[in-house]
Amino acid sequence: MDTKSNQLNGAESLVETLLGAGIDTCFANPGTSEMHLVGALDRYSRMRCVLGLFEGVVTGAADGYARMTGRPAASLLHLGPGFANGIANLHNARKAGTPMLSIVGEHATYHRQYDAPLSSDIEGLARPVSHWVRTSMTASALGSDVAAAIEASGEGGGKVATLIVPADVAWNSGGQPVTGSGRAAPQIRTDEALVAEAAATLRKEGAALFIGSPGLRDPALSVAGRIAEVTGCRLIGPTSAARARRGAGTVAVERVPYVVDQALNMLSGIRHAVFCGMTEPVAFFAYPGKPSLVLPPEAEIFSVRTRANEVATFLDALADHLGASKPASAHRLLGRGERQPGRGGMTLEGLGASIAALLPDDAILVDESISASFKLLPALRQTAPHDHLQLTGGSIGIGLPLATGAAVAAPNRKTVCLQADGSAMYTLQALWTQARERANVVTVLLANGTYATLHREFANVGFGVPGPNAIAMIDLDKPDLDWVRLAEGMGVPAKEADDLDAFNVAFQHALYEDGPCLIVVNYTG
Repeated sequence: MDTKSNQLNGAESLVETLLGAGIDTCFANPGTSEMHLVGALDRYSRMRCVLGLFEGVVTGAADGYARMTGRPAASLLHLGPGFANGIANLHNARKAGTPMLSIVGEHATYHRQYDAPLSSDIEGLARPVSHWVRTSMTASALGSDVAAAIEASGEGGGKVATLIVPADVAWNSGGQPVTGSGRAAPQIRTDEALVAEAAATLRKEGAALFIGSPGLRDPALSVAGRIAEVTGCRLIGPTSAARARRGAGTVAVERVPYVVDQALNMLSGIRHAVFCGMTEPVAFFAYPGKPSLVLPPEAEIFSVRTRANEVATFLDALADHLGASKPASAHRLLGRGERQPGRGGMTLEGLGASIAALLPDDAILVDESISASFKLLPALRQTAPHDHLQLTGGSIGIGLPLATGAAVAAPNRKTVCLQADGSAMYTLQALWTQARERANVVTVLLANGTYATLHREFANVGFGVPGPNAIAMIDLDKPDLDWVRLAEGMGVPAKEADDLDAFNVAFQHALYEDGPCLIVVNYTG
């Protein structure tokens, strides 16, 4: 489009500002108040628009896209109720440190006073899941507001920015697009005294270096391995990482277990802890008679106040101070091992072995396996190198959308989604988007017909075996979910695997086909 800037309306200036910042994909579920934004998006062929049939799919897919590209992802939502439908996965994105720009349509400025049926306090809804919130008030200011939102979304490595656009601000003329933020990237400096103190701490007996998601990919991960090699410290990451490089040949990093008793046991030997890019681990929930903090009370804690984009710089400075030039030795690297697919009856351990043996190099592994992860993930330490994306905020229903966005971002890589059946029902509409976009996603749907985590948690808080009323709230039967028909109804080919031999055949076939596929794995436990 060659329209001159003084002929643009607000919506067109918004799109031109997005494109000028390199944002060329928009995940959307628009309504009437966004039609001028839709019209503007329609005029620019460089912009790819991806429809989600539920707003939680839109926000989850934008999260997956941004995690893989490292660039801010844009989403378009309809008024306050539409934004509210997407909040759960915006919460997850916020916890992941994902750079995201959420654009929300609003009633025209002059219409807001009449309390129309869809009126709501959008800013009030947005603040708990956003680092930055603004309502744009004029077409001439919209371009600069978009630029400010983009800049805010990238601050510190990744934040959620919410920009609210009233309908008349979109349709009025006088839009002025903005190219670039107008500010130079901040220079990252490292405090030498801080580095020296961290280095001294890591040389002590019982020391551990805790590194957040930004340090779990190369080159930062290899630097962390060098630090561990020279100091002998343990390397520990969060329970769930936004994106981590794992598999054969990568530096091994322990994960803080989800189960509080396991976390207490794993961390019991730590006397000195340096935190870089993550905060002190806490129990996911409170339990009667159990602590909230899982590090030993006597542990010395040294926290490096690093933002996401500062983690790699600090690790480099730390390695230089320690003289850590030697790569991590073989015992600190994940091995490939003798990878053989599981055989015979369906077990989670056997399924993990099959996925580990068959996963292609450089795959993207999206994990919302929930309770199944305790038995699946150990086998996946010895598999081909891959990127691992996890549920970061604990709000279930992100797996299918996250995989969708990741596949849109990296269409030439195979995305494998390990998806529990209960949480899949929150956002199963993502399968339709996968079909429409021909996304290369293989979903391994783990079907045990229950919220197994809630069975365990019911016992953990002291109630023992659930009775009829509790069972009615945590089991998924009566009727059973027919995932083959659900997937095929969304346009995604699906197969069922009741044993490991059938799974191996279906999984290998799916890996070498283009487009999405779903494999239902029926298991108990």
